[in-house]
Amino acid sequence: MGSSRAVRTDKSHLPFKTGNKTKRHELHVKQKKARDSLKRDERFRRRREEEKNPQLREERLARNVPITIDQKRTWDQVGGDEEDALGLAVDVDRIKRQKTEVQEKEADQEDEEDEEEEIEERDSDLDSMLDEDEDKEDSSDEDNDKGKRKRKERVLPRRAISPTSTTGTNMDLTPEGLVAKFPTLFAAQERDPKVLVTTSINSNLHYEAELICSLFPNSNYIRRTAHFNAHKYSVREIAKFAANREYTTLVILMEDQKKPEGLDIVHLPSGPMFHFTISNWVEGRKLPGHGNPTNHYPELILNNFRTPLGLLTAHLFKTIFPPQPEVQGRQVVTLHNQRDYIFVRRHRYVFRDKRASEKSILDKDGKPMKGAEEIRAGLQELGPRFTLKLRRVDRNIQRASGQEWEWKSKMEKVRTRFQL
Repeated sequence: MGSSRAVRTDKSHLPFKTGNKTKRHELHVKQKKARDSLKRDERFRRRREEEKNPQLREERLARNVPITIDQKRTWDQVGGDEEDALGLAVDVDRIKRQKTEVQEKEADQEDEEDEEEEIEERDSDLDSMLDEDEDKEDSSDEDNDKGKRKRKERVLPRRAISPTSTTGTNMDLTPEGLVAKFPTLFAAQERDPKVLVTTSINSNLHYEAELICSLFPNSNYIRRTAHFNAHKYSVREIAKFAANREYTTLVILMEDQKKPEGLDIVHLPSGPMFHFTISNWVEGRKLPGHGNPTNHYPELILNNFRTPLGLLTAHLFKTIFPPQPEVQGRQVVTLHNQRDYIFVRRHRYVFRDKRASEKSILDKDGKPMKGAEEIRAGLQELGPRFTLKLRRVDRNIQRASGQEWEWKSKMEKVRTRFQL
């Protein structure tokens, strides 16, 4: 029989390596308790110190900021008129700010050059007047001092650019080249949008299509025929039918294994056409504590669309919803873009007083927001809840083959590069 004496090792987590399973388990539990005890004592000690000196807690939180993929996001470096290209990841807001800063610097340089010219002219005038009387010299010196004071008063420090929201979408930053490429999509809305909703051929998603109708105001659902001998209308024929009846948008719900798989949106009458895939579909009745939607026009929130392609997508959804919401319904539809995934949510909100157990609302700097100290917004999700991902943007309405596309998604090898 071999010796069962425990052998000490430095490579294992336990102080001894033994063949007894029960003994290994007991040693492991003891070590885990000892490590947890040390961590707990360290946590309590840090809490006592931070209660005495709150600045220590602020410094610790400033050091321990987690680094996410969003913070590592990379942008394409472009110049000239390439900023409106759909395949480039360009921050339109940052380019706009850079242009304004360059213009301000050029204006400051021009002002400085004008001031230097004025100073040189005045110095030459003073040199020509050296032979005059002392009174005139004194008066000229006083005028020169007054002129310098006026120049100092005139050259005031410029106001810094106001901080903008990190998630808000500014539609005014749309590049002019993008507007020229899609004039019908960016045209002013003369009337409320009217949406036609249908499904793919031989689809069973009738209930889901009705939910899409409840999400988009002024929408009607027409089933596509499933009869064997009936004519199978193409997307171009359906778009022509809808355009003749003053519809502004065509929405096609795609099916895969009796579940919503995609969403095709056509801006009538002649495109463009957007192809989305749907994931994480949840009906409103399956949400805990859900509410029932009403027929009021909802408010629309578009978050974090920053590139030219993102602004194009945001304008597409903006044309589907009426420009004037009915605020008395207190309904809001949110499309939040994060890592090229568009999260679609619909809520009903209500403003109420702050409870004693609730914390204050903080702004971007981590300080309590002024004007909202005693106000809270309660949310009730109405549904449906789903996630969209843009796959392709067609120039016109889809054809059977040979389709011309403006943008098409690719397998990105860089995880920190996003298209929207």
